[in-house]
Amino acid sequence: MTLPQLIQTIWTVTAALLIILILLHSPKGDGLGGIGGQAQLFTSAKSAEKTLNQVTWTLSTVFIALTIVLSAGWLNPQG
Repeated sequence: MTLPQLIQTIWTVTAALLIILILLHSPKGDGLGGIGGQAQLFTSAKSAEKTLNQVTWTLSTVFIALTIVLSAGWLNPQG
């Protein structure tokens, strides 16, 4: 397996994991409860959601960086 193939594989796995992690996030919208102030009852920060956010941001950064590397053609220079 060559380096560009390895990077493409990592990029694909990162994309799939990002989709899964984004679907695992809880909705942030207040909905109709925000009108009467009901949304402020449950604002405690959970460590699971904090960890989920950190992993999502890390994977998105890796995904964007690999997208730039792959699209710029830096791995296979044409001499």
